Amino acid sequence: MAWENQTFKSDFILLGIFNHSPTHTFLFSLVLGIFTVAFMGNTAMVFLIYLDSHLHTPMYFLLSQLSLMDLMVICATVPKMALNYLSGRKSISVSGCGTQIFFYASLLGAECFLLAVMAYDRYVAICHPLRYPILMSQKICGLMAASSWILGSFDGIIDVAVVLSFSYCGARKIPHFFCDVPALLTLSCTDTSTFERMIFICCVIMLLFPVAVIIASYTRVLLAVISMESGEGRRKAFTTCSSHLMVVGMYYGAAMFIYMRSTSDHSPTQDKMVSAFYTILTPMLNPLIYSLRNKEVTRAFMKVLWKGKSGQ
Repeated sequence: MAWENQTFKSDFILLGIFNHSPTHTFLFSLVLGIFTVAFMGNTAMVFLIYLDSHLHTPMYFLLSQLSLMDLMVICATVPKMALNYLSGRKSISVSGCGTQIFFYASLLGAECFLLAVMAYDRYVAICHPLRYPILMSQKICGLMAASSWILGSFDGIIDVAVVLSFSYCGARKIPHFFCDVPALLTLSCTDTSTFERMIFICCVIMLLFPVAVIIASYTRVLLAVISMESGEGRRKAFTTCSSHLMVVGMYYGAAMFIYMRSTSDHSPTQDKMVSAFYTILTPMLNPLIYSLRNKEVTRAFMKVLWKGKSGQ
């Protein structure tokens, strides 16, 4: 019994985002629906790009990495939230909390860098088409993608090591539906000001630097598009760029809102809403905006579907 009490006290309590009122039950069902669509959409993208040789290009390889990251993000947060809601148990172990922080922070950072790489890829493809096979060769593309994963993982390791080294007081109740760094810092008995400044510096590198690359890349792309003689080419390029920029704006805007403010400025309700937006909704939108509207992806999907029906 003494061991059980000590274990319980060492656990954190996730307060969650929903209660069991009819409205929140409906919202919970809606989140599960969004999770299902996001899971299936991103899984389909990864497998389609892997199976279809026509999609073995740098652009689609980067899209497959984005889908894989989105898939891992929703799997790192939503299943635990759903399990706690359905079971009525809100506790999460220290190791479980550390695992969530690692995957969430790593994937958030990796996706920030990957979106910048994708913008650079479009810049090279449109502004320097003759040099594209050299500037975005298979080796360079693979190195860029691997660098995104590695840099994101460094951030996750640092966050876990520092956050779990702090002392936590009181009931250890996290006002969130997953273990997020800003939410945990509000519970710490330790002075976290130095770590908060480190987070801000990391955010400048991981958020503002990729945003600068994206803005510079798409500015050059738009200037090149404006000079195109083909009206159809301009329309297609503008549509693609606007869709990409919409996802970038939603993702980076929400991340900056959460991680580039001091702990004292955080509101639990706002943080939960914004986090739900870019950890659950954005992974569903990315396949729709980036990929599933693409004719080549649609063709690949129909090809796989036809093979399945014909038994080949």
